Amino acid sequence: MTPTHPAPAPRGALLTYRDDGVLARGAGLLVAGQLPPLPPALAGAFVTGVMLFLGIAGAQGPAVFAPAVALLLAGPGSSHQHDGRLDWLVPPLLRLTEYGFVAAVGFAWSVPTPLVFVVLGATIFHHYDVVHRCRQGFPPPGWLASAGLGWEGRMLLAALAALLGAATTGYALLAVYLTALFCWESVTCWLAVPRTGVETADLAAEE
Repeated sequence: MTPTHPAPAPRGALLTYRDDGVLARGAGLLVAGQLPPLPPALAGAFVTGVMLFLGIAGAQGPAVFAPAVALLLAGPGSSHQHDGRLDWLVPPLLRLTEYGFVAAVGFAWSVPTPLVFVVLGATIFHHYDVVHRCRQGFPPPGWLASAGLGWEGRMLLAALAALLGAATTGYALLAVYLTALFCWESVTCWLAVPRTGVETADLAAEE
């Protein structure tokens, strides 16, 4: 029996994989797709890493500004078609930037470990679900990225909570909201998908 493999996602799905929120998409509109996405995403990941290192190693102050820097650098690339040979690297870079920031800030500001893992777990589940659904031919609705705050919105809220001295409260609210939203939307979507549609996508993947 030939094993089934998911069909490769179309190149346009990279825009969905980015998981841009309102702010990142707004920044992209300013450049009208003229900015290649990979260089600014690389710069955003690098600068965020440097600011996290300086913030955690020192007075922790610089780290809270990392999301704004990452948004200014990587956000404008959101309107590009991501049709370059290496543009598939952009979503993983954004994931690395977001996950690294949320984890580092949570641990540095003494957020309980379970809360940090719940926030990360809900976000990782969402990103996995989005990729799987795109490959099956059932991409998530356009409003989900905005409702989920986008990668930049989640980073900004985590930073704001830390800046206000309410990191634990902020992470708790994020954990509850993101878990409820992403689980509810995923379950309702998959229940609404006809079984024949999923089987058709699997058959197409085999060919």
